[in-house]
Amino acid sequence: MDIFAFLILLWFLLPIPFLVLWLLNRDARKKSDAEASSLKERFAPITSLEDERSRLAEEIKETKAKTEAVRAAYAEKRKLLETLQTQVAVYDERLSFAELGVYEPHFDFGDSEAFKEKIKEVRERQKAMVSSKEATLCPTQWTVEGSRSKGKTMINRQTRLTMRAFNNECEAAIANIRWNNAAAMEKRILNAAKQIDSANSSMNLRINDEYVALKLEELFLTHEYREQLKIEKEERAELARAEREEKKLLADAEAADRKEREYQKLLDKARSEVGADQGRIAELEAQLAEAHAMGERARAMAEMTRSGYVYVISNIGSFGEDVVKIGLTRRLEPDDRVKELGDASVPFGFDTHAMIYSDEAPALENALHKEFADRRINMSNMRKEFFRVELAEVEDAVRKLAPDANFFTDREAQEWHETLARRRQTLEQLQTQGENALPAEI
Repeated sequence: MDIFAFLILLWFLLPIPFLVLWLLNRDARKKSDAEASSLKERFAPITSLEDERSRLAEEIKETKAKTEAVRAAYAEKRKLLETLQTQVAVYDERLSFAELGVYEPHFDFGDSEAFKEKIKEVRERQKAMVSSKEATLCPTQWTVEGSRSKGKTMINRQTRLTMRAFNNECEAAIANIRWNNAAAMEKRILNAAKQIDSANSSMNLRINDEYVALKLEELFLTHEYREQLKIEKEERAELARAEREEKKLLADAEAADRKEREYQKLLDKARSEVGADQGRIAELEAQLAEAHAMGERARAMAEMTRSGYVYVISNIGSFGEDVVKIGLTRRLEPDDRVKELGDASVPFGFDTHAMIYSDEAPALENALHKEFADRRINMSNMRKEFFRVELAEVEDAVRKLAPDANFFTDREAQEWHETLARRRQTLEQLQTQGENALPAEI
């Protein structure tokens, strides 16, 4: 009975594990199906590698086409920009120094009055061409409504407008020409003629090339006239300086004469005294001789326009190493000129390396300048007598041209070196303060 009951119970219980396993398997299958569906949806765009490759290849092709189109458009716009910049540059005076070039003079007149007269002559020739109606050319015999008279009136009116437009452009260019825009102003006049001729092409009316050439001649003359005025102004300033030095020499001669008379009186008095002091007499005789020599030298230098001192000076604090000034002064005390140069125009005083007296001072100065012509710092203004050259080379040149002259290679530059010392001291103090402000370690 017990066995029978057990079997019945076993029959009822055996399906339960299978039922549990079936339920678990069903849940796992559902979860797996869900994950498969999710992955399928996620990677659906690239399920076909061939389709994706074709799509990407098409995108690359379209991108390349767009890039080429942009490049072509850029090149076209860039070319247009360069053309416009070239046209605008003619009217824009703010040119970079690399574009300036060097203006080559067209005329060789000796003074500003010659330029002035030539400008007047060129303007008269322009007026003559306008009066004779040769400033413009129009070979076509125009008729308006069958009338040659009306056609001539039309051309005359257009000619007046043409002359007014072109002359205004030329006047603006001539008024604005300077050392740094001469080429641009020349292009401005040529472009004005070209553009006006283009606008008048339908009437076969153009500006005479000879008239354009006269305007360019006036442009160049005006520029060189103004430059000549600058040169003459500098020459007048140099002449005034020479006159001041000559007056100073004459004043020094008069002062020396007064001293000579004073010492002569003192000497006569000393000699007339009983028991005269021979030492005092000798001292007065020496002072009298010195005053006499100084007066004679001052008068000689005032009378001899070519005598003077050629000096070689440097200023390391202001101009750096290996820069010297080689100049000339006719002052009786040439060191006064060196002191004057170092007073207000530069932050430090000059050191004197040579002070050479010569009866032909301009020739000696010119010879030294020629020795170092390629080392001039300012190649445009010959009155700026600074050269980038080592002192040893200058000394060799001085020894060759003036063998008896003294030359000193030492650069004292006292104020410059004192300034450097003060700067070093200040930096050291600041460094010490910084070290004291923060502990070495904590």
